[in-house]
Amino acid sequence: MHIRIISGTHKGRKMTAPKNLPVRPTTDFAKESLFNILNNHLDLNGINALDLFSGTGNISFELASRGAKSVIAVDSNAKCCSFTKERAAEFGFENIRTVKSNAFSFLKGMSGKYNLIFADPPYDMETTNTIPALVFEHDLLEKDGILIVEHGRETDLSMLEHFQEKRTYGNVNFSIFQ
Repeated sequence: MHIRIISGTHKGRKMTAPKNLPVRPTTDFAKESLFNILNNHLDLNGINALDLFSGTGNISFELASRGAKSVIAVDSNAKCCSFTKERAAEFGFENIRTVKSNAFSFLKGMSGKYNLIFADPPYDMETTNTIPALVFEHDLLEKDGILIVEHGRETDLSMLEHFQEKRTYGNVNFSIFQ
């Protein structure tokens, strides 16, 4: 599985993730759309970001390349964390920190605030709808910060508090919360 950094200081850099990682990386088409959304909401330069269910680190690398001050990549799979950590070191991304943790436990134990929280749980995860509540209950977003949850078409988060809008790109859906 190939991953490409679309923009920023490492634009065009490619990496190949091992086939045995249990991931579904965000497609380049959806990733470009995601970053168009982000650019309309945030200046990515200097932000603090949290990448939940980070998998291959695809979004973390893109954020780091585009000038994020700090990116915490959280995944429960040790192989995913190792891959992200190794690629971050290889590319010189000192602003990416990997954490092996269950994302829900991580949110419950977190303090601090983020300009962006991106969550890409498995599409069939039944507790996806609890992510926004955890983020807002624990006050993890900066005043103008945003939470984006990637999900499949069968998941509807529009009835949740703080929901702003949903964008659909093929099979990929982004629900935006503020």
